Amino acid sequence: MSSVSAVNSLLSGTSTAAASYSISDILAGATGATTPGIDVTSAVAAAIYADRAPERGWQADQTTLSSQTTALTAMQTASAALATDMQAMNTLTGPLAARTVSSSSSEVTATAATGTVAGVHSVVVNSLAATGAWYSDLESSATANLPPSSITISTTAGPSLTVTTGTTGKAANLTALASTINNDQSLGVTATVVTDTTGSRLAIISNTPGVKADFSVSGSYTSWTAPVLPSGTTLGANSISLSIGGVPTTITTTAGEKSDYNQLAAAINNAPNNVTTTGSTTTPSAFVTAAVTTNAAGDQTLTITSNSAAQFSINEPSTTPGQSAGFGFTQAVAGTDASVTVDGVPGDYASNTVTGAIPGVTLTLLGTTSGTPAALTVASDATQASNAINQFVTDYNTAIGLVTSQFQFSSATGSEGVLASDPIVRSLQATLQQALNYVAVPATGTTTTVTTLNDLGIAAGSDGTLSVDTTTLNNALTNNALDVQNFFEGTSLNGFAAQMNTAMNTFTSPANGAFTVDLSSISASSTAITSQINNFETSYIANQQIVMTAMYSAAEIALQQLPQQMAQLNAELGNGTSKTG
Repeated sequence: MSSVSAVNSLLSGTSTAAASYSISDILAGATGATTPGIDVTSAVAAAIYADRAPERGWQADQTTLSSQTTALTAMQTASAALATDMQAMNTLTGPLAARTVSSSSSEVTATAATGTVAGVHSVVVNSLAATGAWYSDLESSATANLPPSSITISTTAGPSLTVTTGTTGKAANLTALASTINNDQSLGVTATVVTDTTGSRLAIISNTPGVKADFSVSGSYTSWTAPVLPSGTTLGANSISLSIGGVPTTITTTAGEKSDYNQLAAAINNAPNNVTTTGSTTTPSAFVTAAVTTNAAGDQTLTITSNSAAQFSINEPSTTPGQSAGFGFTQAVAGTDASVTVDGVPGDYASNTVTGAIPGVTLTLLGTTSGTPAALTVASDATQASNAINQFVTDYNTAIGLVTSQFQFSSATGSEGVLASDPIVRSLQATLQQALNYVAVPATGTTTTVTTLNDLGIAAGSDGTLSVDTTTLNNALTNNALDVQNFFEGTSLNGFAAQMNTAMNTFTSPANGAFTVDLSSISASSTAITSQINNFETSYIANQQIVMTAMYSAAEIALQQLPQQMAQLNAELGNGTSKTG
C-alpha cells in the first residue's frame, strides 16, 4: 500500500467528530514509520495544567470566600432574628403588654387591648340590646295581591318610607314590597318574605340593635279587618294607635276594660277625634266605623271602615311578641339598648358588644346577670409573654452557637472555622456575652423584683448558650408581670430589649452594618478573583495552548522523520551495501 493510500485509509477510519488526530498515527500511515512518538494532546494538557497552577490557588481562595459568605449569612440571619425579638418586646403593644380577661359569669365575656391596665371590674347586665322587628298579617302567598293600603315605615333616626299597596309594581305583593323597602338603604332595615305552611308574611328587621335604630310600621286603609279573637279570650294589656282624619289617638286595652272587640269598637267609635258635635248633639263614628261580628262559636271579628274615601292609619306598637291581634303589622321586638352597670356606673349601649365602659376592654354581652355582678379580671397574658421570652432564648442560642463553632478545632479539616480570624465574629461574640450582664434600674421611688435575666430563670451555660428555668419564669410572669415588662422595656423603652436591639443593629443594619460591609468586601474579592482567572485564561493560557501544541507537533514530526533520515544517511555512506572480493 502506498503512503498516500495509508494516510487516506487512516483518515477515512477516523470519526469526523474527533477534536484532533494523533500526529504519530498520521506520520506512520504516510511513511510507514513505527517509531514511538509523542502524544501531543496529553503533552499539551500536562503543560497547560502546570501553567494553571496560579488559577488553582485563586479557586481555592474563592472556595474559602464562599464558605465565609455562607457562615456570615447564617450569623446575619440569626442576629436579625434576635433583633426582631427585641423590637417586639420593646413596644407598649407587644407580647409583654398583651392582656387576658377572665369572667366569673358565662353571661359576659371580654377581651382587652395590649397595655390595658390590669385589675378586677364588676359588671351587671340588666338587659341586652335588641334589634327592632315587625311582621305583617298573613297572606296566602308571597305573590298574592295585597289589599289597597298605605304602609309607612318611620325610623327613630328620621328617614321614612311610604308605600301604597294593592297596585301593580312596587308593592303589588309581599315580594315586590320587600324589594321596594330594601332599595331604600337610608331606612337601615331589611325586609324578607317568610313562608311557612300557613302562608307568607313580610318580616322587617333593623340592621342594627338599639333604640336609635328602632322603627315603626303603620298602615293606612279604607277598610281593615283584625284577626279573629277566639271565644273566651281577651285582648290583654296593649295599645292601639289610630290616625283618623289626620288626628292621632291611642286607645289602651287592658284586662277587664276594652278587653274584647265590642268594647274596643265602642271606644273607637266614640274616640274624641272620631265624633262631631253640632250644638248639643254629638255624632259618633264621624270618620270611621268600628263594627264587630260574632259567629256561632262566639269568635269575634273587628272591622274598621272609613266613612269616606279618606284613608285612616292604624298601628299596634306591642312590646310583647304575638300578644295581640296585630293591626296590619305587628311589632315582634322593640329596638332597645343594653343596660349595663360597670363598677357601679350605669350605662346604655346600642350593641351587645360594648366598648368604652372599661378603657381598653371590649365586653360581649350574652345574657343578663340577674343582679349578680360578673367579676372581670384583666391580667397580663402569661402565655404570650412566655412564648416571646423563650423565642428570644432560642434565637440567642442559635446566634451564639454559630459564633462559637468558628473557634472550635476540627480534626477533619485540621483547623478552626473559616471565620476564626474575622474580627467581626469576635466582636459579635463579645456583644452577645456582654448583653447578658444587663442590670435594670427601677424608676425613682419604685422597686422591682426583676433586675437581671437570672431573676427570670435565664442563665448561661459553659458553652455560652442560655437555658430557662420554667418554674422561675412562670412565677415571675404570674406574680410580677409588670416587673418583667419593665425589665425588657425600661422606664421609657430603654431597657434590656432596647440595648440589645441597638447592639444587634450595628451588625445587621442594611446600610452600614458590620455584616453588610463584610459580605460586600468578600463579594468584591470573589469578583476580583473571577476577573483575574478570566484574564489569565484569555491573555496567557489560550496563547500557551497554541504555542505548546505547535511545539510538540513539530517535535513529533521530527521524531517520526528521524528513521528515514538515518536510512538515507546510511545509504549515502554505503553502510547499507554488501561488498564481495
